[in-house]
Amino acid sequence: MFIDTHMHECTYSKDSYLKLADMVEVAKRRGLDGICITDHDDMGLKKYAEEYSKKVNFPIFVGIEFFSLQGDIVAFGIEEYPKERVSAQEFIDLVKKQGGICFSAHPFRNNNRGLGGYLRLVQGLDGVEVLNGSTLPEANEKAADYAKELGLITVGSSDCHIIEKIGFFATYFPENVETMEEFIRVFKSGNCKPAYYTDEGYQIWDMETPIHKPYLLKN
Repeated sequence: MFIDTHMHECTYSKDSYLKLADMVEVAKRRGLDGICITDHDDMGLKKYAEEYSKKVNFPIFVGIEFFSLQGDIVAFGIEEYPKERVSAQEFIDLVKKQGGICFSAHPFRNNNRGLGGYLRLVQGLDGVEVLNGSTLPEANEKAADYAKELGLITVGSSDCHIIEKIGFFATYFPENVETMEEFIRVFKSGNCKPAYYTDEGYQIWDMETPIHKPYLLKN
């Protein structure tokens, strides 16, 4: 099962041009089995997304991309989140308290929004985004090195804000997941893998072989 685990919908991510219906349509066409809406510092789309997911019979998981004082962290399985910026550790602790999961988004992107070296300092992080569709290859490779060093789950995501980027990267889930509870359980199993889209479908990245494909860097 391949899921794009970091995507932005225009209602609550004002820098996005994507509407949920279009995201689902394109995701299906590209062979994704589910999508995640992770808007900036907001989970306002959750109720609507849950209803729409049932309507179209397609898994949609709503999380959040929270801009902590040290960088962006994507989280799932939470109901409460800070309304102002707090430290990465405080946010991670809040996620863990609620039984959720979280991963570092684009930790080495050159926009001062990644955790970077703080990956070695924070406690409780579940994973690292090692393939991000809006991040240069060398920064993704550095994230992969840190993930291996720290023994964290590896994640692939498009971080899409435009339609062309949907499903550019994704995460392989070894089991079918339809509920948030299943999503969290399978993620925590440690068997998820980063994947990239090709004309032949999705391929799991071994984090050793370079991906020879163009990067679309415009959000």
